[in-house]
Amino acid sequence: MSSDQPSDLRERLTPQQYEVTQNAGTERAFSGEYWDCHTDGTYHCIVCDEKLFSSDTKYDSGTGWPSFWEEIADGKVARHSDSSHGMVRTEAVCANCGAHLGHVFPDGPKPTGERYCMNSASLRLEEASGDENGMSG
Repeated sequence: MSSDQPSDLRERLTPQQYEVTQNAGTERAFSGEYWDCHTDGTYHCIVCDEKLFSSDTKYDSGTGWPSFWEEIADGKVARHSDSSHGMVRTEAVCANCGAHLGHVFPDGPKPTGERYCMNSASLRLEEASGDENGMSG
């Protein structure tokens, strides 16, 4: 859905967000904004703002990247075979705009057994709204 041209994305995204989403880059483990985030909310694609994951399915995988056991709805994350770096993995991309998100591995918790190992740089957290925190929007 995003009609951004590469030059528009370079202006709108940080260099790391651009490298990760457009060139299938990877941020260093334990360095991203969301790897140890426990805030309730919805994780969106940083490029097109599509809803991708709920904090309800986020868990500590011990890998240093934000990990989820399920996407927010079927079809939000597309999968492609990735044979870069001398290994075969399953690349996860935003189904809406094609931005690289990370990889999916078959070693996650129940009920899915999957680990969506995402880059913080490819995500934006929209915090859950609630009156209990005393803030208004």
